[in-house]
Amino acid sequence: MHAFDVLGDPVRRRILELLAAGEQSSGELTGVIQREFGISQPAVSQHLRVLRDNGFASVRAQGTRRLYAVEPGPLQEVDLWLERFRGFWTQRLDALATELARGKRERRMNEKDT
Repeated sequence: MHAFDVLGDPVRRRILELLAAGEQSSGELTGVIQREFGISQPAVSQHLRVLRDNGFASVRAQGTRRLYAVEPGPLQEVDLWLERFRGFWTQRLDALATELARGKRERRMNEKDT
C-alpha cells in the first residue's frame, strides 16, 4: 500500500497524531478513536494493523497490553516527497513572518509615542 493510501484515511491519521505524543496502548487508542469516530473496536484494530503492516507503527507486548509507537521511516519518505512542494508555501510563510515582525515593530513604536 502506498504511503498516501495509508495516510488518506482520517482514522489512521488521527491514530498517528495520538502516537506522536508517545507510545500508547491499544486500549487507549481504541477509546479515543471510538469516541471521535464512532467506530467499533475491531475497526480500530484493522486500522492499527494497516499502520503496522505498512511500517507506520510498531507494537510491543507488555504483559497483556499491546503498546503502539510511531515509526518515522515512512513519514520521512512522505516528507522527502513533499520537499518539492515546500516552495509553494515557504515564500508565503516568510512573507507572513515579515508582516508579523513589521506589526510588532509598529506597535512598539506606537507604545513609545504614547
